[in-house]
Amino acid sequence: MSILFSGRAASGAAAHKIGFARHFVMFWVNHLRQALASLGELWRTPSASLLTIGVLGVSLTLPVTLHLLVKNMQQISDSFTQAAEISLFIKQDSSQTQIDSLKAILQADAAIARVTHISKQQALAEFAEVSGFGPALNYLSENPLPDVLLVLPKNTQAEAARALLNRLNKERIVEYGKLDIDWLTRLDAIVSLLQQAVAVIALLLLGAVVLIIGNTIRLSIMNKKDEIEVMKLVGATDAFIQRPFLYSGVWYGVFGGLLAYLIVETMLVWLQGAILSVTALYGSEFRLMSLSVAEFFALMLLAVLLGLAGSYLSVRRHISAIEPTGP
Repeated sequence: MSILFSGRAASGAAAHKIGFARHFVMFWVNHLRQALASLGELWRTPSASLLTIGVLGVSLTLPVTLHLLVKNMQQISDSFTQAAEISLFIKQDSSQTQIDSLKAILQADAAIARVTHISKQQALAEFAEVSGFGPALNYLSENPLPDVLLVLPKNTQAEAARALLNRLNKERIVEYGKLDIDWLTRLDAIVSLLQQAVAVIALLLLGAVVLIIGNTIRLSIMNKKDEIEVMKLVGATDAFIQRPFLYSGVWYGVFGGLLAYLIVETMLVWLQGAILSVTALYGSEFRLMSLSVAEFFALMLLAVLLGLAGSYLSVRRHISAIEPTGP
């Protein structure tokens, strides 16, 4: 029996006689029957169905891959939190009590993640070790280096770090603060550029998915033109006839989304081996981030909505245009 006729027996002259509860149950039973029938229709045409699902899966793979690229880029940028570290150079005449008091105040600040104090003695010892001028520094009558407080903001974005720097510069014992704003700005610009590129490419490919599904459903409608004419002759509404084709679009979206997920996960497993070989040389433990559970369900929801949108646009245009012809 064709998917267009499945569930038809449940409707008829006796439909108005049944109670509301049974009518409600039968409504969903008919939907389930037509959904399963549309799945069977895909099964009966495996070549065309697999080709369409394959195209959908590959089309969805690229935006998902680009999303993961941005996600892992953000992970890498988060590892460069030292780039957002503010160096506060303390005035020479400041006492240790004043420095300890300022450090305690900063540690209690909700916008600051960590405060590290580098005393002038530590700074001089480090400079002597790095520069190689250790013996010459012994001739200095006093230590010319100041105490330094290294402040790590919780929000390491450029604008937030700049605002925190301006606020800390107003502290009474701070000579001046230093922050590599240009590096943070460039890093944020690169991530922002990737996000915009992902959005543009995703819109183009998702539009292509809608067109592909719409064209597939259109061909299916044309193949069943005679059945549709018969259905209209016996009184079937456009909504009843459209329903199996809408479910077909949903199934295309489900299988296309699953295929995209499997392709992306396989690719990540393959790339992870190569990345581990490189990161081992640098003593790093970087691992590629895959789709989370929430992102997987978001992908499936998006794929289903695209399938439904493509099939809806097609059935609304073509089924209403098919009318029974006279003998």
